[in-house]
Amino acid sequence: MSLPIEEDPIINADIRDDVTSSNRNLVEVDREETTGWIKSRTVLGIMGFLGFANVYAMRVNLSVAIVAMVNSTTVQNNSTLDVCLAPTPSNTTIPPKPGEFNWDAGQQSIILGSFFYGYVLTQIPGGRIAEIFGGKLVYGIGVLLTAIFTILSPIAAKVDFKFFIVVRVLEGLGEGVTYPAMHAMLARWIPPLERSKFAAYVYAGSNIGTVISLPISGWLCTLDYAGGWPLCFYLFGGLGVLWFVAWMFLIYDTPQNHPRICPKEVEYITNSIGVQEDKPSMSIPWCKFLTCLPLWAILIAQCGQSWLFYTQLTELPTYMNNILHFDIVSNARLSALPYLTSWIAGIIISIFADWLLAKGWISRQASMKLWNTVAAFVPAFGLLGIAWAGCDRTAVMLLLSITSAFGGAVYAGNQMNHIDLSPQFAGTMYGITNAASNICGFMAPYVIGQIISSDQQTLGQWREVFYLAAAIDLAANLFYLFFASTEEQDWSRPDNDDMTASAPVESIMYPES
Repeated sequence: MSLPIEEDPIINADIRDDVTSSNRNLVEVDREETTGWIKSRTVLGIMGFLGFANVYAMRVNLSVAIVAMVNSTTVQNNSTLDVCLAPTPSNTTIPPKPGEFNWDAGQQSIILGSFFYGYVLTQIPGGRIAEIFGGKLVYGIGVLLTAIFTILSPIAAKVDFKFFIVVRVLEGLGEGVTYPAMHAMLARWIPPLERSKFAAYVYAGSNIGTVISLPISGWLCTLDYAGGWPLCFYLFGGLGVLWFVAWMFLIYDTPQNHPRICPKEVEYITNSIGVQEDKPSMSIPWCKFLTCLPLWAILIAQCGQSWLFYTQLTELPTYMNNILHFDIVSNARLSALPYLTSWIAGIIISIFADWLLAKGWISRQASMKLWNTVAAFVPAFGLLGIAWAGCDRTAVMLLLSITSAFGGAVYAGNQMNHIDLSPQFAGTMYGITNAASNICGFMAPYVIGQIISSDQQTLGQWREVFYLAAAIDLAANLFYLFFASTEEQDWSRPDNDDMTASAPVESIMYPES
């Protein structure tokens, strides 16, 4: 809970000066005390980044592979329909290979969405288990299980359509624990002034994983060895197993448990956020969650952003193949561009956001609302532009790449808001909001499958898809602007008296405006 700031402008200015001075002192102490050491929280950030890069590579490779897996019908150049004419093949155009499976558009939507049936189920349990027992094992095993079922995916697809769906659901069950488990770890490891930056570094692994996976998967699908497309699953699944071994050796649940951490770094983290072990376990205040409007604000904002994100993630390769007629390699490379720009911009924006906070020029709450709005509005209007760019392939890719870059601002927006509301239950709350938002992972492909015709896809149908995604995203952000908060909730700690003693570091650093 934030400490009150007097209305007197002189007192208010003095407090803000003290806040800025305190922030600078902590930063200087951190620089001095960890000189000559690789910070253990930096290692956590790198391994978390690589973990998310890998799980997203395993998640999205199907979006490209399914183009090669399905025996698509020949493109119809019918100028009387609202469609783009297929360009004349050039010497660099890679001719498509006939796919092995005769799945219609509805079946493909079910396959693309099946991962999320499992993904949403383990969000809340994953967050709570990580809060009680630590996130190291939860996050690590989640990535390992995702890798194992990714390796099994080609076998399952060849055995039976339904078996393939089951394996994808099981893959989602494994990956579902990763985000809430990492959120619980960041609450224990990362000081408040570094959270936006670390969120960008760690969670942006999902963007770089997509950037790497899409073009590599597109290239692998053109190979004759082992059928081509199965290599997408074997490669990234194998890398996931290797990552798990390194994670188990390098990472620990808390700074106090790390045997190789610099003692000065432990002191700095402890002074910033308190001791992160031997805390009494509290029962989850479910009723408080249900009536917490700021938590609902995060949930709804994430739902809106996820609908737009998954519209792009799962359906963009299909749009570029069936409407814009890119070959599979060009399709995969260009589909990766928006995630590359989002990753770069996300890091830059998050560093800038933390710098503004450290200077005391903006409150924590105002900062989150500002950057969340940027992350919602710019990509949404970009999608509207794409709807009317029609068959202009250059305009579509420029709009996607430029506007999607601002989607990276979400890491300085709602992504770390859970920790502000309750560090004690950050993992569980992230599990709740992430589970709700990722329902869009199977809802969006299903709804799109109902809008898009299996026989002849048209620009008009896809415009409806883009309008819907933009409208949902913009409406959700408005709810966040009205009801979001960074004030720690009164039910967050077992004893309100203890809260006064332990909260000052974060609440003084981020005074309410």
